[in-house]
Amino acid sequence: MKIVVVGGFAVGKTTMVRAVSEIRPLSTEEVMTEAGEGVDDLAGVESKTTTTVAFDFGRITLNERTVLYLFGAPGQERFWFLWDQLFAGSLGAVVLVDTRKVADSWYAVDRLEAHRTPFVVAVNRFENDPRRYGLAEIRAALNLSAHVPVLDCDARERASSKEVLLTLVDHLYHRALAQEAGV
Repeated sequence: MKIVVVGGFAVGKTTMVRAVSEIRPLSTEEVMTEAGEGVDDLAGVESKTTTTVAFDFGRITLNERTVLYLFGAPGQERFWFLWDQLFAGSLGAVVLVDTRKVADSWYAVDRLEAHRTPFVVAVNRFENDPRRYGLAEIRAALNLSAHVPVLDCDARERASSKEVLLTLVDHLYHRALAQEAGV
């Protein structure tokens, strides 16, 4: 199953793919250069020195019949043109959200809805987030329908990232059953 991990700049997409992948992930992380100055918003991530310029790729086996191929999308607006190609053939997606920059998640939600790609929203909690918005507040801020799962995660932790992926697979399974039943 092809799964795409999307979200805003510096939200933790590469970190999630690295944390959960059972293989050494393919990464297109590159050192940030002067080309990004004035373009990339480093507010809250001033120490960030690298960025994804194409995609990250990892794999995780959930059971003998279910293998997830993970594609982490680049977060900067200047690379969004790649997203439509990453969505092609995907069964679902994870929208990773940083509550310090919730508005950065709008594009991901909009593109996934336009592609009719099922998704879950995973709120990556950062220690230096003074607001600590709840899941209901995130759902309201992103105007998500009730059927979209929203959960907390720590993209640095394998178990937490795996739980997000299991939630997505469960969501996809229940959607397929509903479609089969004609609901």
